[in-house]
Amino acid sequence: MSALLAAATTGNNPSVTFNLGNTLSKPAESIVVLVAITLITVAPSLLIMLTGFARMVIVLSLTRNALGLQTVPPNQVLAGVALVFSLFVMAPTISQINHVAVQPYLHGKLSFHAALDRGEVPLKAWMLRQTDKGELALAESEAHQHPAAPQDASITTIIPAFVLSQLKSAFEIGFVIFIPFLIIDLLVSSTLMSMGIVMLPPTLVSLPFKILLFVLVDGWTLVVHSLLLSFR
Repeated sequence: MSALLAAATTGNNPSVTFNLGNTLSKPAESIVVLVAITLITVAPSLLIMLTGFARMVIVLSLTRNALGLQTVPPNQVLAGVALVFSLFVMAPTISQINHVAVQPYLHGKLSFHAALDRGEVPLKAWMLRQTDKGELALAESEAHQHPAAPQDASITTIIPAFVLSQLKSAFEIGFVIFIPFLIIDLLVSSTLMSMGIVMLPPTLVSLPFKILLFVLVDGWTLVVHSLLLSFR
């Protein structure tokens, strides 16, 4: 924080005046840089825990496994797709947090703690819409909290319930995706057994058929569309 020190002497009574400018009305640049570095450090954890990234990357990985492809698409591609659509889903919430908390704090209209309190409100509202009541009740019970309404629950209680709900939703969607590919595997295996071909792996024969089916129905678009619809 910069300060300008001016001293003036009037007779035998010297006076000292401090001019701090507007450094008290908004955060100093060093504080802003420190907050930015902290956010960058914890950004991966925040991205996984507070957004729909976990649900999306799990569903995309299960889709790849259902196809029988272990490394195609690569993990980096799946993570990139999950990141893009997670930010797409979270865009209205992020914009609201920026409007009600980040910008007022950077312009000195809010203190750091007041900005945190305001920023929690839209984030909690979004997370509660994606959280099942059972998981939220479990988190509140373990935390020995009994709020009158879900909105009154603390953010530290909502986050574990939100993560459990994301895992549950991801595996439910993944199970539905697995069904048609499992049917293809069973049909191919039964056909090979009836023809007496036992030395040829069924997965090797069914793989082209599964890829063909996935391409014909525009599978990736359907999977992503289902994911987007799963967010309330």
